[in-house]
Amino acid sequence: MVRWSRSVLGVAAVIEAVTGLVMILFPHVLIRLLFDADVAGAGIVIGRVAGIALISLGLGCWMGRREASAGWALAAMLIYNSLVTIYLTLVGFGTEFVGMLLWPAAALHAALTALLAYPLIETR
Repeated sequence: MVRWSRSVLGVAAVIEAVTGLVMILFPHVLIRLLFDADVAGAGIVIGRVAGIALISLGLGCWMGRREASAGWALAAMLIYNSLVTIYLTLVGFGTEFVGMLLWPAAALHAALTALLAYPLIETR
């Protein structure tokens, strides 16, 4: 089960770090694809800060997966994916900000949540 957790955590870490890099380099493109909205000024700055945070999460979880149980890294990535799944779903159903990648992103985060939670559920 530890091997499963490490593998899924590694995949999730890479996905988030790459997304963070895209957010830093092309925030307007990613925001358009996710939310079908324009972004300028402070929105670009905030988008790049979010990209830096995603890279930090990804790198921290990538390095943390090597520890015995990957406990804290696994918890951080699980909480992140759970909350993002909820938020993207609320955005999708409750606002007009629905781009072509919103639902695939929500589904990806939901799948990662399930995969990351599986070892925790299985051990109980």
